[in-house]
Amino acid sequence: MTTDDLDRILASEEPLVPSSGFAASTMGRVREAATAPPPLPFPWRRFLLGLLATLALSGLGGWTTVRLHAVEALGAAFGSVSAALADAHLGLPLAGAVVALAGTYLLVRLTLGFTGASR
Repeated sequence: MTTDDLDRILASEEPLVPSSGFAASTMGRVREAATAPPPLPFPWRRFLLGLLATLALSGLGGWTTVRLHAVEALGAAFGSVSAALADAHLGLPLAGAVVALAGTYLLVRLTLGFTGASR
């Protein structure tokens, strides 16, 4: 197609008429969009609650880690159990597992409380 062809097509005075049913179809879509429910708002309360729970659990994990190092001093008083907990090969993974289980339990309970669901 050359520029002369384009000029000839653009210069023609043929009126632009929409296809049959175009206006009805467009108005139908506009009505559908007008009656559609509004989008859901972002759940900021739940997000902030999750953020606070994450920060609290992180603090608890740090506190537990520091406390496990203090258990070394109490090892003589409490015998082999505290000595096993003071060992980094057993104590830290055990504390991490306890913190993870407690955190999971708390988050599930909070979620069930906010949604109003029962067990």
